[in-house]
Amino acid sequence: MNEPEPGLRARLVDVGVDLVTREGAQALTLREIARRAGVSHGAPRRYFPTHLELLSAIARRGFEELASEAAGVTEATGDGMADPRAQLTALGRRYLGFALGNRGMYELMFRHDILESGHLGLRGTSLPLFDRLVDLVGRVRPDVDARAVAGALWANLHGIAQLWGWGSLQLATGADDFTPLLRAALDAHLGPETAV
Repeated sequence: MNEPEPGLRARLVDVGVDLVTREGAQALTLREIARRAGVSHGAPRRYFPTHLELLSAIARRGFEELASEAAGVTEATGDGMADPRAQLTALGRRYLGFALGNRGMYELMFRHDILESGHLGLRGTSLPLFDRLVDLVGRVRPDVDARAVAGALWANLHGIAQLWGWGSLQLATGADDFTPLLRAALDAHLGPETAV
């Protein structure tokens, strides 16, 4: 039996990331990833026994990139002591920017079958970002169930990303930037921003 090629696992994931970035999640077939990696169509199965496991490894890269974007919010606002509403605004802006700038990856990352599969600890990769959202919401609104409000806010941001990506919100609102929609979502879930 042939030994797996060192580095092939990472190369398959790299090819998948490139493919989803260029052509979208629908292009991520085992055969196409193998072809672009220059290996037989059966080679990916040495590292990823199922297609779902390979897709999960690709999605993990997306969650890592999104986590890096979110970490940039803390770096930009200091040691976490900055105004939590400002941090939520910055986090929302980065989230929407990531979603709209990486549409194929974003679609893949939030596929139900991938998140439910439990492969590669995707829950452990995705839930810390949500926990951060819960913490910030709780600091802005200590009077509410922060987990529920954070969930509603996240759903709102996800909807903005989807509808903006489809062009629906631009058509309906006449907006040419998602910033007013982000502000409205934050106001709806956190209450209007008050001047300090």
